Amino acid sequence: MCGITGWVDYGRDLTTERSTALNMTRTMRLRGPDDEGLWIEPHVALGHRRLAVIDVEGGVQPMSEGPATLVYSGEAYNFRELRRELEGHGHRFRTRSDTEVVLQAYLRWGPALVDRLNGMFALAIWDRRTEELLLARDRLGIKPLYYALTPHGVLFGSEPKAILANPMFTARVEDEGLFELMTMAKTPGHAIFAGMREVEPGHTVRVGREGATDHVYWSLRAREHTDDIPATVRHVRELLDDIVERQLISDVPLCTLLSGGLDSSALTALADQALGADSVRSFAVDFVEETVGFTPDELRETADTPYVHDVAKHVGSQHTDVVLDTGQLVSPEVLDSVLRARDLPGFGDMDTSLYLLFGEIRRHSTVALSGESADEVFGGYRWFHDSSVVAADTFPWATTAFTNGLELLDRDFDARAEAYQHRRYREALSEVPHVPGTSAHERRMREICYLHLTRWVRTLLDRKDRLSMAVGLEVRVPYCDHRLVDYVFNTPWSYKTYDGREKSLLRGAVADALPESVVRRVKSPYPSTQNVSYERAIRDRLGELATDPAAPIQPYLDKAAVRTALRRPVGTASLQRDRIGLERVIALNDWLAAYRPVHV
Repeated sequence: MCGITGWVDYGRDLTTERSTALNMTRTMRLRGPDDEGLWIEPHVALGHRRLAVIDVEGGVQPMSEGPATLVYSGEAYNFRELRRELEGHGHRFRTRSDTEVVLQAYLRWGPALVDRLNGMFALAIWDRRTEELLLARDRLGIKPLYYALTPHGVLFGSEPKAILANPMFTARVEDEGLFELMTMAKTPGHAIFAGMREVEPGHTVRVGREGATDHVYWSLRAREHTDDIPATVRHVRELLDDIVERQLISDVPLCTLLSGGLDSSALTALADQALGADSVRSFAVDFVEETVGFTPDELRETADTPYVHDVAKHVGSQHTDVVLDTGQLVSPEVLDSVLRARDLPGFGDMDTSLYLLFGEIRRHSTVALSGESADEVFGGYRWFHDSSVVAADTFPWATTAFTNGLELLDRDFDARAEAYQHRRYREALSEVPHVPGTSAHERRMREICYLHLTRWVRTLLDRKDRLSMAVGLEVRVPYCDHRLVDYVFNTPWSYKTYDGREKSLLRGAVADALPESVVRRVKSPYPSTQNVSYERAIRDRLGELATDPAAPIQPYLDKAAVRTALRRPVGTASLQRDRIGLERVIALNDWLAAYRPVHV
């Protein structure tokens, strides 16, 4: 796993811009702590920071072969099969790395190489024959890739900070960018900063002297599902066995993230089976207060730890609990590190706890498998099963048990943001592929699944990528294998709930590998501290911002709404639900203060 960046400019000699290209590259140093590379020709500069995972000695980048030079972030899990195929075509290899396989695949198949890759990746290839740059991103958007077109070329990077390091780009934000942040619409391609774009998942972008062209190489398609329920369950298990085995390939220490829920427990169990005699290592997060007493609330009925320990004992994993306290969660240094990692406002203690968990894991492992995205693939969230949410004419997560902070902002801003969110929602619905002849309920549930797989999941994948790579940890997400996503997307909703519960297909596929307690457990979201001292710290911080005339958030606040929120009793269920909204407003203020984007 790595950080990539680059600059193409057909109107200047970039060999004189080495220091700027190097500065762009070094913004990626946390993503790639092991090595640094910079390659420059008159019209192109490619930079790379490396986290060595496969072929530690041989996978150095930028990598050149013949007319092509590559910078690449990610893993191609089928690189061994591709290597054998390429060798059959006469290609010869100098290294054992998947990077060289990707480069040779380009020389063989050109931009169509992306159709052959199974994995998570963001890449850039400069072709001297055409003087064109190819940018490409994996199908689900696991690995990030941003770009900004310039009058004579393009700037790109794994994170916005790489582009922001170039003096040709100025940090600017429009109202639409702020709406995008606060509504969590996650519009495909939108990068918040004006003039910057994301390469969309499943897309390539080719940049030449005449400009840029965007090409879709993969998207969710609708087709009739012909397998019955038992056959579907069997195929899901076959896919998971193959996916987990592929994603265990690593030349450095590997582990799993274990929450005690169905998703992560299944991966831990399947990984342990695939490793054979070598027991898997697992890590879980917990909070000091909840190790001695957990109080059920409207979001979480059960604590994770008992289930985590059931799984660890059942599979015999080498397990570690990472226990956090409020002081760590509100540490200014940690909060700043999280903000700088994301380049955007985050999600309060759900971000800081994940960052701290990843930091502890990195002391022992370089690669981790995560259960992220199973809820989107299999229909696990509670709101999938709430008829009022399903019927609502908006994004499902906009109606659920947490707030996004808009209720604390100026009413005019709030109203315009809501209108923006609705417009983006209608756009998303217009994309949904349907199978003719299905019932109205099946059509609606397909829409709900599509919204999660093309919007909501990308928010979570971005979060996971930034916070893990900020400590030099590669997190793999097996449930994002495009074969599994495509197959399950096209199964009827009745199959996904065939036993009357959430995630029926996944539960049926892996029940034999898990302790009964986990098989029976109801979905529980990512944990958030219940400590009232954390709530007080959040309330105190928002109160300070509301009375500080220099706070960047001041022009956007609804002071009366803030006062009402701060008067609620500490520790109430409503505050547990609404705390995310308070945290989002604070995060927006901190982002505006740190990045100082020009509001245009």
